[in-house]
Amino acid sequence: MRPIWTGGVTFGLVYIPVRLYSATNAIQLDLDLLSKKDKAPIRYARINAKTGEEIAWKDVVKGYEHKKGSYVVLEPDDFEKVDMEKSQNLEITSFVDEVDVDPIYFDTPYYLEPDPKAKKLYALLNKALKKSGKVGVAEFVMRNRERLCLIAPKGNMLILNQMRYEEEVRSAKGLDLPGNVDVNEKELDMALELIKKMSEEFDISDYKDDYIAKLKKLIEAKAKHKTIQVNKPAEHHKIDADDLTKLLQESLTKFKAASHAS
Repeated sequence: MRPIWTGGVTFGLVYIPVRLYSATNAIQLDLDLLSKKDKAPIRYARINAKTGEEIAWKDVVKGYEHKKGSYVVLEPDDFEKVDMEKSQNLEITSFVDEVDVDPIYFDTPYYLEPDPKAKKLYALLNKALKKSGKVGVAEFVMRNRERLCLIAPKGNMLILNQMRYEEEVRSAKGLDLPGNVDVNEKELDMALELIKKMSEEFDISDYKDDYIAKLKKLIEAKAKHKTIQVNKPAEHHKIDADDLTKLLQESLTKFKAASHAS
């Protein structure tokens, strides 16, 4: 793996040089855009709005329109000049309980690898976080953007969870949500029993993204001019209050029967 950011984690006066690696690998199928008429691939071009000519990547720069039609060009090193400290360092400013952070703010996980000479300091922070039950809150600059993150221990490794800032999360205001709705106690008890019946220890290996595999199967069939039998999803009808008790009871009966069979 190649690091996507190199710098240092700091807390207090302690400095730990580290390398940051992506911890995820997106599962997706690369689809090309084609012309509907002749199936020819479509390519994107960088066209000069004034001359209509195509511009090579080497001649493309980034600019900000600070006045209508007037741009300020930004060079690569301009982005680092904004905050050199945060471009090179990941400073932990506080420690918090992870359960106090709303999961809606979590975004992308990364692995932190220590410089060979900083393994002792890295291990110290890892063990201190484990023993305290805390995670570190930090900010740093990567890819011309300031990032908020949590640093947490995982085994003998430190994980960096990139977060969203509060202003990046949309307000739920305007959604038609239930208010103080009266819930039937019998139905609530049945729902709790159903949750109990369906509860188990979470194991991530039990879950696979098989949509891509099915899509590839469809593509292979189409390439051979074959058709694939598609199973239609079960229809779910809207229910009223009178049906809810019946559906909960049927669900419980189903899971009880399944547990006896196993």
